[in-house]
Amino acid sequence: MRHKYDTRGIVLARSPVGEASAFLTLLTPELGIVRALAQSVRKPGAKLSAALATFTESSVVLVRGRDGWRLSGAVLEENWFPQMTRSARVRAARVSGLLLRLAAGEARDTALFPILHGFFESLAELSEEEYEAVEILTALRILSALGLDAGEIPGDASVLSSLPTTLIGNNRLGYITRINDGIAASGL
Repeated sequence: MRHKYDTRGIVLARSPVGEASAFLTLLTPELGIVRALAQSVRKPGAKLSAALATFTESSVVLVRGRDGWRLSGAVLEENWFPQMTRSARVRAARVSGLLLRLAAGEARDTALFPILHGFFESLAELSEEEYEAVEILTALRILSALGLDAGEIPGDASVLSSLPTTLIGNNRLGYITRINDGIAASGL
């Protein structure tokens, strides 16, 4: 009998498989980045489809098999997508894409979940003028967690919503240069 892992997960990406299934890329607190097969999730009226949409945070049940991870259950906890403006969704997609590019394969880094969770929370709460600063700070934190940036990161590591935008704005170009250097250091 296979062991079941009950955890929370943020759906970062979905890829169709066959007629009704999908491969999900989840970011979990304990397991890090996991790619799991969700069978029949794309069928009309599928029970799990709402809990497994992109940018949803759900309690999931994962089973590790010989062919990889399978998702056997999910309960929706938070749907970040409708809470974000269009501009926030673009930024969320850009940061999620960066994370998926930099953490190739399955990354068992537990520091990434609180970073991305805080980022989504901030995008839902903050004004549009503050999005750029939060995006820059999140990208720096991801690079730092993956060992691609060793510089000092401004603000409290766990809180993004109380971050004054002037903290990033004063040295915006310097931070963007650090992000680009970190991406270049990754070899991508």
